[in-house]
Amino acid sequence: MKANIGISEEHLKAVALELNKALADLVVLYTKTRNYHWNIEGPSFSELHKFYEEQYDELAEAIDDMAERIRALGHYAEGRLSDFLKLTSLVEQEYTNDQRTQLTNLLNDHETIIRNLRRLVDEFADKYKDAGSSDFVTGLLRQHEKTAWMIRSYLK
Repeated sequence: MKANIGISEEHLKAVALELNKALADLVVLYTKTRNYHWNIEGPSFSELHKFYEEQYDELAEAIDDMAERIRALGHYAEGRLSDFLKLTSLVEQEYTNDQRTQLTNLLNDHETIIRNLRRLVDEFADKYKDAGSSDFVTGLLRQHEKTAWMIRSYLK
């Protein structure tokens, strides 16, 4: 059954596509963060091991919320890894257990997501007349800004 929520089907489809791209970014970042959690080494091992775990737990919740938002708009959320890799704007780097490299990679990914979400806030509200999705990505934007700040603090 189609969603009858006051937004045209054309606009719902466009928003769902953008949300699926953002979902792909979250899944790639989740996987990278989890990998770093498993493979961290060095003097701050315990602290960063826990820090990464907190991050991927938050990302897991954001992934679920994103998929449910897409479904609420009457569209399907992507769920195959091959589709995520086609849709993501993030890059998978070579394996590393160097703390500074890991943190820099994560910071770059969070900041890429932040820039994309910032664009979507206005696009969803103005172009597609979807205040709900605009509000949704605003909340996600704040979460990524906070995480980026925390990661930046490690890199000083």
